[in-house]
Amino acid sequence: MSEQTPSPASAPATDDNQLIAERREKLKAIRQRQVDGLGVAFPNDFKPADHAAKLLAAHGAKEAEELVALGATASVAGRMMLKRVMGKASFATLQDSTGRIQLYVTRDDVGEETYARFKHWDLGDIVAAEGRVFKTKTGELSIHATSVRLLTKSLRPLPDKFHGMADQEQKYRQRYVDLITDESARQRFAARSKAVSALREFMVSHDFLEVETPMLHPIPGGANAKPFKTHHNALDQEMFLRIAPELYLKRLIVGGFDRVFEINRSYRNEGISVRHNPEFTMMEFYAAYWNYQDLMDYTEKLIRDAAQRATGSLQLTYAGKPVDLSQPFERLTIVEAIRKYTEAGDHVNDAQWLTDALKKLGLNEAKNKLAGRSLASLQVLYFEETVEEKLWQPTFIMEHPTEISPLARANDERPEVTERFELYITGREFGNGFSELNDAEDQAARFNAQVAAKDSGDDEAMFYDHDFVRALEYGMPPTGGCGIGIDRLMMLLTDSPSIRDVILFPALRREG
Repeated sequence: MSEQTPSPASAPATDDNQLIAERREKLKAIRQRQVDGLGVAFPNDFKPADHAAKLLAAHGAKEAEELVALGATASVAGRMMLKRVMGKASFATLQDSTGRIQLYVTRDDVGEETYARFKHWDLGDIVAAEGRVFKTKTGELSIHATSVRLLTKSLRPLPDKFHGMADQEQKYRQRYVDLITDESARQRFAARSKAVSALREFMVSHDFLEVETPMLHPIPGGANAKPFKTHHNALDQEMFLRIAPELYLKRLIVGGFDRVFEINRSYRNEGISVRHNPEFTMMEFYAAYWNYQDLMDYTEKLIRDAAQRATGSLQLTYAGKPVDLSQPFERLTIVEAIRKYTEAGDHVNDAQWLTDALKKLGLNEAKNKLAGRSLASLQVLYFEETVEEKLWQPTFIMEHPTEISPLARANDERPEVTERFELYITGREFGNGFSELNDAEDQAARFNAQVAAKDSGDDEAMFYDHDFVRALEYGMPPTGGCGIGIDRLMMLLTDSPSIRDVILFPALRREG
């Protein structure tokens, strides 16, 4: 039995287990041919000279007669996605990494024995072909095969051609099948690759040095987050997967590199949602003699460049709503944003009013520790609950409280707030940056405050990093630093509703 292209109106497909058993029998016969010296079960000596996209680009516009006169030939390989057997001649469609190309296979051209075997090859098999480039009567560019070979036998049937993988979780678990059957998935991850390359090239073109810093940290730092713990046997000590590369990158600024960046993984042992994956990609960059205003200017240009190169436009659509990256990004303080997007008005500076408002929004006084919060902390919490989701167009939110920004430089005129910003687009945070704290004594005091918070039960509070304080004691120049969530940026650029859609292999609960 050989599987043909299914019809949307056909009867229910044969049971997968039966199809797998039949394919294993076919492979068994192929292996026997190898034993008999009549071929190799999994040959590794074919190298395709052509790809579908390049063939279409080179010959797609040519007329049939022109192709005949040209006598162009092609050598291709790919996964067989469609097949129509019609007596002594058949059509098949191969899919390679660039697209699809049709084969025309006849008994007279490939030989009776090969053609007989070809008729029993299955959808999903990896096939090689050589032949003449021509156009069919319907004008489809095709290859008139003079030879065909089976390179890899597929033992599992592909999902139904007309329905694909209907289960979204199955798409995440079996991304390899999702990529085989869904062109939009392949395009999405190709766009991601282009965007990351654009980010890297933009950084290098502005004299940033790409570096790599440790993934295993003796002390987790650089962000307020709960880390993953592990144990290093040789050192006999507890280690942590990094939650951010920040403190190591700033050590490099101390060491004399004026501009550094890193694109790599960070890990946070926290919840999973459409916005969060415990393993995620982030770019952090640091520049000596920059402040947070410089960072905002640069980040705006960076985001525009990545969008233009990945999508070809600064006018994007996300979840059916427009996002305009061409206009200057709005800049608001937390207080200004609350005044603009809520009815708080002058109450924004009234701690009791904010506390009562947060209770009405469903926050628990004991769980959220509302009674012990400062005015600035209450403003941040109210902002998060009422304003964040309304920041659809690109907006920088500035002046975060010093008490929740342990690594940021305090404002000289208003030391209760820092020279910090967060970038919001489509109601989500995309980046976080600030003028870096380079006062070693102030940093030590901030770390001590974090330790006290941790002792009081805050699992996300930072540890005291003695070596980082020691590095600052050698002197770090005025510096600006920023982190950008690459996965969230890719969600925007590819109009993807979930972070899992832009991560090839997202974190999932183990099967079974």
